[in-house]
Amino acid sequence: MTGLGAVFRPQLPPERLRAVVQLADATGLEELWLWEDCFREGGISAAAAALAWSGQVRVGVGLLPVPLRNVAITAMEVATLDRLFPGRAILGVGHGVQDWMGQVGARVESPVTLLREHLDALRALLRGERVTTDGRYVKLDDVALDWPPTGPVEILAGATGPRTLRLAGAAADGTILTASTAPDGVRRARQLIDEGRESAGRTEPHKVVVYLLTATATATATATATGPDAAARLRAELAEEGLESVPDLGVAGDADTVAKAVQRLAEAGADTVILQPTGDEPDPEAFVRFAAEVRALVP
Repeated sequence: MTGLGAVFRPQLPPERLRAVVQLADATGLEELWLWEDCFREGGISAAAAALAWSGQVRVGVGLLPVPLRNVAITAMEVATLDRLFPGRAILGVGHGVQDWMGQVGARVESPVTLLREHLDALRALLRGERVTTDGRYVKLDDVALDWPPTGPVEILAGATGPRTLRLAGAAADGTILTASTAPDGVRRARQLIDEGRESAGRTEPHKVVVYLLTATATATATATATGPDAAARLRAELAEEGLESVPDLGVAGDADTVAKAVQRLAEAGADTVILQPTGDEPDPEAFVRFAAEVRALVP
């Protein structure tokens, strides 16, 4: 069964999160994802609030930029969330947007090296191990969590380029692909991830999460059909990202149309598809209702 969720984009003010997460919980949506985009909203603080306001929806953070965090802090926060809300927090880490990292003085010469070191140390700490390491960027001296998770915790990695996709396969438990990934891109990503898994001798399942840019109903339209401006909003966002010439990106249409787009990504290798509203989505609550409707149509 293909997993399905929706994004609460950080272009929305934090005070709108409570109503959205409670609606996601009430409609039975499986996953609600949050972003930590500079310089909008904190991923861990928002995730903790969302988990506290809900009872069953899983809350993902996709992703935490590793240049901004000491790995021990990442491990402490992830472990705390998992012990407070067992099995409901989904955490992803990644390079972050390099221009943003530069703005805060955190840009590194080798983002791939940093991500590898962070993933290795983070997953070891979350397994309850005592870690000493002296890497290029990650340095720990006899560090162990007092309150590690009580069970396994999956850590996903955001990835786009070939090196990072192979790294995700080798060192992470899953991979997050951006909305700039068409079905053919998912297939290619799967190949590179599997190359990384093979090189590391990993045989356990590897979850692939893909965002799908989705233009849906306006506040004045029904939840089952897109508003008249949906296609225009989709085209505008793709153009803003320089992706207007890339085929098969994004979807605007009714629930059946969106469900078919989700299925195409699933057939290409996605385990979970997260519907990503446009940045100017006028009604995030209606978007969640729409996502729940799509859920009923996706096998």
